[in-house]
Amino acid sequence: MKVFKFGGASVKDADAVRNVGNILEKYSGEKLLVVISAMGKITNKLEELVTVFWKNEVEKKQIIIQELKDFHFTIASNLIEDKKHHIYSDLEDLLMELECVVEKKYHNTSYDEIYDGVICYGELLSTKIVSDYLHSIEVKNKWVDARNFIQTDSNFREGRVKWTETEETIKRILKPYVDRSIVITQGFIGRDEHNNTTTLGREGSDYSAAIFAYCLDAQDVTIWKDVAGVMNADPKQFANAVKLDAINYNQAIELAYYGASVIHPKTIQPLKSKNINLYVSSFLNMNDEGTVVKIDAPALSNECYIVKNEQTLLSIFTKNYSFIAEDNLSAIFDAFAMFKVRINVMQNSAISFSACCDTKEDKINEMVIALSNEYTIETKPNCTLLTIYNAKKENVLPEFLSAKKILLNQELGMAKQLVLA
Repeated sequence: MKVFKFGGASVKDADAVRNVGNILEKYSGEKLLVVISAMGKITNKLEELVTVFWKNEVEKKQIIIQELKDFHFTIASNLIEDKKHHIYSDLEDLLMELECVVEKKYHNTSYDEIYDGVICYGELLSTKIVSDYLHSIEVKNKWVDARNFIQTDSNFREGRVKWTETEETIKRILKPYVDRSIVITQGFIGRDEHNNTTTLGREGSDYSAAIFAYCLDAQDVTIWKDVAGVMNADPKQFANAVKLDAINYNQAIELAYYGASVIHPKTIQPLKSKNINLYVSSFLNMNDEGTVVKIDAPALSNECYIVKNEQTLLSIFTKNYSFIAEDNLSAIFDAFAMFKVRINVMQNSAISFSACCDTKEDKINEMVIALSNEYTIETKPNCTLLTIYNAKKENVLPEFLSAKKILLNQELGMAKQLVLA
């Protein structure tokens, strides 16, 4: 059997959904599970909804809900004109559930828990539309709720999978469905033991596909993208970017860890453990070869450039002039873990610790306040992190970054990392 994953760009409008339908028609009758993300930029819109709900901005909340309704019903009406078709009642039911979620009064509930309870509706709505459309063109399929199968802990927004329970449930309940027809389900979402919705982290739909593939012992996974495959650099930024035909598992894990946007960092490890090949293919041209990630791919010789914007550089110093040794490092790392601030590159000397992180101002600010009694902390926002994998000694900065100042320079193994501002 196979697992496919379609991201938001592949279902961004009615024409895109039709294209997904054209692809899946070719696999009708095969054992196939399809993971689908929220449509277009709907996850961003739902994040806005969470924010205005948290701030109790009632008028803005109603405007966003109406925008969500208009967006999804417009796509549905372009796909299926019959207003009596159940696609409309399916969407109405989900949107009514969403309204109830953001009308409810919560007590002792964290922002992250509410976030997960709201954000999941992007995937639920997109998969209902795709499933109902496939039925309308006579592609047999079954829609399932991924939350009934992927079980996690209660670490909201970064749920950790409970592999034993998840695998047992998928094998026992989901596999018979896959044996009978195409299964349509959601990426990114799961459920904890208290029946609360959890998410696997932003861009976690690739990871969902890997989880399902691992538990179903799939032959391979295909991630359908709007690019030809995995490139050695973003072609929008690097004119000489080239496609990588094949990558081995270990190097794919490293590229994903450093921020290569085509593959989610957690995706590779479950596939590697069962030797499941991963294909990155273009949904714009099915005839393109794409990229394969597999165990016996030769080591990469290409330099790979990964650019991450919206970074903040933190420089941490002890107030008592003591060394940044084990005790101080322990306290610093505890704070990063507590406030869920992810470190993308770090460096320490005798008297300072530096870390480059994704800019999440609320969490960084909370962490800085928590550390400020014992440490002096300097923050530098609006930075760019450039990682050069397979870096050569003669590397020079790409032209679009050449005017920036290098604040941190580190080489580790095959990667050179530069923080610039």
